[in-house]
Amino acid sequence: MNNEIVDITIIGGGPTGLFASFYAGMREMSVKIIDSLPQLGGQLIELYPDKYIYDVGGFPKILAKDLVANLVTQAHYSNPEIHLGETAVSVKRDGDHFILETDKGVHLTRTILLTAGIGAFQPRKIGLAEEVDFEGTTLHYGIKDLSLFKDKNVLVCGGGDSAVDWALMLEDIASDVSLVHRRERFTAHETSVNQLMESKVNVLTSRAVKSISGENGIVSEVVLTQKDGTEESVAIDHLIVNYGNISSLGPIKEWGLEMDRNSVLVNSKMETNIEGIYAAGDITSYDGKVKLIAVGLGEAPVAVNHAKAYIDPKARLQPLHSTSVFN
Repeated sequence: MNNEIVDITIIGGGPTGLFASFYAGMREMSVKIIDSLPQLGGQLIELYPDKYIYDVGGFPKILAKDLVANLVTQAHYSNPEIHLGETAVSVKRDGDHFILETDKGVHLTRTILLTAGIGAFQPRKIGLAEEVDFEGTTLHYGIKDLSLFKDKNVLVCGGGDSAVDWALMLEDIASDVSLVHRRERFTAHETSVNQLMESKVNVLTSRAVKSISGENGIVSEVVLTQKDGTEESVAIDHLIVNYGNISSLGPIKEWGLEMDRNSVLVNSKMETNIEGIYAAGDITSYDGKVKLIAVGLGEAPVAVNHAKAYIDPKARLQPLHSTSVFN
């Protein structure tokens, strides 16, 4: 056990957690970051490092991997102690601090900030037995290298932002791109959908993937079916499935936190029902919550400021602006 007690332990190394680390440094707090993934960046790095991100102020668009690189650099302002590949298991209070147990050790901390996003996740699959035959070769649930699809026939499945964004990004890379969606209406942002309809992408709505065929892990054809039973075959080289993720907060759900399904309930101070434990980003739920990176980046300083005031009641809740700090 590390006997040093840090001011704040951030559980989750995605965008919200990384920005929280930076902001905690501005409040002169000692910081520890714990994440179950082997690298910082959360879903952005794990699933789509080469995807453009559009919902961060100051960046009309930025590649996920570039955004993460900037956030990691920024996070080091607090000189955080970083523990990767480590999962938070249990927590208990001991006087003025918490004893946080992970699958690899014990950590002492005055406050905890949960920024674990959707928690541990795995992709939601089509549900076909033959999927496993093509996974890791020509069937993808995330994209880490766009060049893999150069001059290929690609079919993207899904109707959300990720599916639409991938289809648009592949338009000028692949030789042919089709997007199949089980419904008529898309859940992606309106601007993206309008771009899609004006693009060269072949949009196939109200269709579902019935079967996948190919040899030696190389997909060659999918059969699509409509509600009336009509079937059509599409020749492809790669299949990208973007049906979202099945997620779980794992042991965190056993901490006694008030939950709303797979989210942690917080108030306007980003406080949970357990004094000294805060949450920010996609892991949280409150009336009117919108799950965007930009929102998480705003919630992080709120949580950190209140954690600072909790540790030191004499500290300013509303500190000077960053322009004042660095001038």
